[in-house]
Amino acid sequence: MAIGDPERATQNRMISLMCGGTSGQTGGLGWRYLGDWHRREGNANIEPDFLRPWLTSRGYDQDVVTKAIAELRRAARMDGLKLYEANRATHDMLRYGVQVTPGPGEAPVTVRFVDWDNPEANDLGVAEEVAVTAKNPKAYNKRPDLVLYVNGIAMGVVELKKSTVDLGEGIRQTLDNQRPEFIRHFFTTIQITFAGNDMQGLRYAAIQTPQPYWLAWKEDSAIPVPLDRDVSQMLAPARFLELINDFILFDAGIKKVARPNQYFAVKAAQEAVQARKGGIIWQTQGSGKSLIMVMMARWIREARPDARILVVTDRKELDEQIEAVFGNTGDKVRRARSGADLLAALADPKERVVASLVHKFGRREEDELGAMIAEIQRGKIGAPVGEFFVFIDEAHRTQSGKLAAAMRMILPEAVFYGFTGTPLLRSDKRTSLEVFGPYIVQPEQRRSG
Repeated sequence: MAIGDPERATQNRMISLMCGGTSGQTGGLGWRYLGDWHRREGNANIEPDFLRPWLTSRGYDQDVVTKAIAELRRAARMDGLKLYEANRATHDMLRYGVQVTPGPGEAPVTVRFVDWDNPEANDLGVAEEVAVTAKNPKAYNKRPDLVLYVNGIAMGVVELKKSTVDLGEGIRQTLDNQRPEFIRHFFTTIQITFAGNDMQGLRYAAIQTPQPYWLAWKEDSAIPVPLDRDVSQMLAPARFLELINDFILFDAGIKKVARPNQYFAVKAAQEAVQARKGGIIWQTQGSGKSLIMVMMARWIREARPDARILVVTDRKELDEQIEAVFGNTGDKVRRARSGADLLAALADPKERVVASLVHKFGRREEDELGAMIAEIQRGKIGAPVGEFFVFIDEAHRTQSGKLAAAMRMILPEAVFYGFTGTPLLRSDKRTSLEVFGPYIVQPEQRRSG
């Protein structure tokens, strides 16, 4: 496509890439074309005419379907809520479903709006020029270029510009649409927003993300045109749904979607977890290492019902930071206050995430802890319960010595992952590899755009 071609041509080609054309049949990446909705009445972020038949096809009774749709629409209305709060509520419903009581005295039924495990089982549609009525009657109505619907629920919006117009204009347009006087209400179900053109490809972000923090996707590809490359990678149904399900966090008032380095780090770690192999996750400073831990921990707990996470640091401020990061994203953390408190937490299966300073495994309490280990081994103190995955923060500082040995004595079956933002020096690299195993992720292995 030549530089200067109009936005219409770019939009047509993107629809063709995703849908295989505008015939209404599924093709391309696996989406189907829903049509040009410029003149269609009542466009909304939840379309019951699409959602109802999909839920019915899943075997839910009509009364249950009606109640479930009403619950989702109620959450998406933003009644008295900020956009962040309403979006979080709908995201939770999309991930976990809603419980509906069919009738008096009947057992509740969990209605799931998305099949996350089988992307192809969903009704995936792309509508263009979706005209949405502005909240303020005096304001202009808005018309996103493309809206991505999953089972009739709007989960992505795309603003496209011609190649001679910087995609920053598309970002500003998307943010403008989220203003309260325009169509902020439409974004309560939107999980990822996109802006792009042919020369710069796509940029992506969660709702209300300021322009400087929009992200570029970076992954190897033989596709030469940046937009085509990014669309094929980010908007393939399996990747799009995976990003929404596993790689979005609501962090103390800010919705976040994973950066490419975080995504590929967690994906590599998932493979290691499945094989029960430990290793080292090396991410450069400022790469969001703590959020990698949170996303990895959430995936482990959901994939393995008996799994528990122990996060170990070597400084009080890091211990406090870990507690805050997990807590801000909605995960309860049991922070050990002493060696005895740590052992009590490890023996309590209700505590799915435990945080501790490595010194709780020794130091001044070393004699006491040694006695406790002996008591555990003799069965007089409750032994740790569950399948443990241990995250060691700043692993280059805490991978050896008596403290690490005590940790492994208490958790002999645990799988250990060393996290570091510092290149391993030759003097401690060998020890780290011996303790944790090989690199799972290191910066030079990251994909390039």
